[in-house]
Amino acid sequence: MLKRSSGVLLHISSLPGKFGIGTFGKEAYRFVDFLEETKQSYWQILPLTTTGYGDSPYQSFSAIAGNINFIDFDMLQEEKLLLEEEYQTLFYGNEEEKVNYSAVYESRKLVLEKAVQNFQKSKKWMVALEEFQKENRLWLDDFSEYMAIKGYFSNQALQDWKDEKIQKREKASLEKYRMMLKEEILYHNISQFLFFYQWHKLKDYANKKGIQIIGDMPIYVSKDSVEMWTMPELFKLDEKGQVLYVAGCPADDFSPNGQLWGNPIYDWEAQKEKKYSWWVDRIRESLKIYDVIRMDHFKGFSDYWQIDGDAVVAKEGTWEPGPGLELFDTIKKSWEKFLLLQKI
Repeated sequence: MLKRSSGVLLHISSLPGKFGIGTFGKEAYRFVDFLEETKQSYWQILPLTTTGYGDSPYQSFSAIAGNINFIDFDMLQEEKLLLEEEYQTLFYGNEEEKVNYSAVYESRKLVLEKAVQNFQKSKKWMVALEEFQKENRLWLDDFSEYMAIKGYFSNQALQDWKDEKIQKREKASLEKYRMMLKEEILYHNISQFLFFYQWHKLKDYANKKGIQIIGDMPIYVSKDSVEMWTMPELFKLDEKGQVLYVAGCPADDFSPNGQLWGNPIYDWEAQKEKKYSWWVDRIRESLKIYDVIRMDHFKGFSDYWQIDGDAVVAKEGTWEPGPGLELFDTIKKSWEKFLLLQKI
């Protein structure tokens, strides 16, 4: 039986700050202090994953990689990875109630590139990076390669890359891009290190204050994601790798055409054959950064709305059976106990 408790939902991006978007900086620590002072037990933060087009963490380039927009520059300056003049005068947007994602992306990337350069000059940091890479081998290399190659193709979606060989991850092509883009790959490795370094410091602070973190796990990934690139067999695709079906919701009183989310549908039979190993790994990685996992659209594990991949509205679809309890029985074998919240 869970003890009755309360908390506050606030995404990191909604914290006040001077870099165009909320960060893991002093305002985040002040918010933890507020939660402690008001005798709260939880901070629900929604997903921390990197965002794709539309700047939504529910359409992420990765199910695991962190959103580097949340890296705090003042904290990097304190770690001697930046000088104040390298980030204080840039334009990050000037609206208090909205995030100017274009300005945030362009200015923050310039600053992070400088921080990454300084990072590489430090033996201490490079040794720490090496350990981080070992601990996160499951996902980090694939993600950094994906983002570097994506950048090479002007940030086009995976399905629009102008090289079929790298779309299909042919060995020779992979080696070519790894050599050609090694600096860009390293940039993404270091950026992810900085994200998790700052996040874990903040989470440790919260936990010591008696505050637990509730983090969101979106049920689906994006069509344009590292998972689609590295594990296409886990999704319902045609022989050319194009999405056969996408996710959404049927029509109702609030949405006469339904909701067309556009995420690729899982091939649950293929996932079952692999003993749901991707889900087991995903839970494991999520428990490294959250105390409690909130699974979005939990109904989709029972049955889900399947829409043709070329549909323009969601009302023409079918209900299909999900994996049901079998998935969670498999997950339970890896953990004796963990706290899971469900959003139907």
